[in-house]
Amino acid sequence: LEGHNGSVYSVAFSADGQRLASGAGDRTVKIWDPASGQCFQTLEGHNGSVYSVAFSPDGQRLASGAVDDTVKIWDPASGQCLQTLEGHRGSVSSVAFSADGQRLASGAVDRTVKIWDPASGQCLQTLEGHTGSVSSVAFSPDGQRFASGVVDDTVKVWDPASGQCLQTLEGHRGSVSSVAFSPDGQRFASGAGDRTIKIWDPASGQCLQTLEGHRGWVYSVAFSADGQRFASGAGDDTVKIWDPASGQCLQTLEGHRGSVSSVAFSADGQRLASGAVDRTVKIWDPASGQCLQTLEGHTGSVSSVAFSPDGQRFASGVVDDTVKIWDPASGQCLQTLEGHRGSVSSVAFSPDGQRFASGVVDDTVKIWDPASGQCLQTLEGHKGLVYSVTFSADGQRLASGAGDDTVKIWDPASGQCLQTLEGHRGSVHSVAFSPDGQRFASGAVDDTVKIWDPASGQCLQTLEGHNGSVSSVAFSADGQRLASGAVDCTVKIWDPASGQCLQT
Repeated sequence: LEGHNGSVYSVAFSADGQRLASGAGDRTVKIWDPASGQCFQTLEGHNGSVYSVAFSPDGQRLASGAVDDTVKIWDPASGQCLQTLEGHRGSVSSVAFSADGQRLASGAVDRTVKIWDPASGQCLQTLEGHTGSVSSVAFSPDGQRFASGVVDDTVKVWDPASGQCLQTLEGHRGSVSSVAFSPDGQRFASGAGDRTIKIWDPASGQCLQTLEGHRGWVYSVAFSADGQRFASGAGDDTVKIWDPASGQCLQTLEGHRGSVSSVAFSADGQRLASGAVDRTVKIWDPASGQCLQTLEGHTGSVSSVAFSPDGQRFASGVVDDTVKIWDPASGQCLQTLEGHRGSVSSVAFSPDGQRFASGVVDDTVKIWDPASGQCLQTLEGHKGLVYSVTFSADGQRLASGAGDDTVKIWDPASGQCLQTLEGHRGSVHSVAFSPDGQRFASGAVDDTVKIWDPASGQCLQTLEGHNGSVSSVAFSADGQRLASGAVDCTVKIWDPASGQCLQT
């Protein structure tokens, strides 16, 4: 099935198996005929990647959760948006209906689960207690229990009526990315970053089986309707079919060219759908392992976006090794910038909009003329993929942070490297100049933020306090505050002069 213009994050069959929904990085949900591969509907309205989709049991409603912190309820027949559920303070990573369709659950990176009335849009419960982002949610078939999987390596079992936590299941050695109940509610599965799937007794909290065999993070798990088979999608680009009773692997489905982020059985168990970062959805026969359909149309996951200062142009960096320059008003692609030998991870315009920088996994930074599409400079010197690029406010300097644990300061006109800032003990994921250009901040996977003098290359401050990789840093407009965001689910506000943490 082709048509999405971004990675497919979630797939779900309707209860009758006649429709298949997919949510993707292009901010849309598509409704398909899984037999013919025809796209019936494209649901637009989210302002960010759609991470999760779920049909109501009667097939009359479809829910989607997205990076814009909202859940939307749709009429899948007409494509009309019926409700927008607001309340989460972070990306919604998972949605699930109760078996009677009277409740809808959503899990988000704000560490909460919300239980909603999908008819009125009212929030009935907010379940708190996790110490990390909630990546997956599932109701038991009788609706009496509810499970959530989290990046703190645990699964919690809840009473959705009272909001009480009944069990905390521990045993994974990695973030739990997916949870699913068996159809009879007697078993519960969790897939995690430790490359394993665990089968649990949700009543006692006992681990019944640990399924090993994947060579990558397990992103998605699903039981067949009869509970006799179990599917898992993983970062090793495969789908595996298991016997959940014995723990035996029955089939390994190969064909995706990227991590499999979502798996779902049809109601009759005769088909299995998988969505992956290769921008395709595949329909499989789970008995034979044969691929019946490949749904294509995506042209690459978008990893970075940036507006020009005047807002007249928009750039996107993509894993298909290109940068595209767009007219954001008309949606017309003005330029396709080719020349990189790897995925484009970061893009930035110069303050005057006359130049454009892109950082790539081929360890280089390129400087472009966005009007002509001409490559003006290729900056070489990093020994690891370039995660972040940024111009100083006067446009006279360009900084890049990379997987070689360094930051480089460049002259974008000549391509000369002016400084190499060393000191981090991990990949540098984010870089930012202060508004006056006198200070420079970098965030890295060593859980620290460093403040530098970009002229001398001297490290002025090392800001410690995060309990996870620092993925983003930004100065306030007056340069008196510095913000840092990290995978520990916190944002910290710092005084960059003293290094004191003012707020978490």
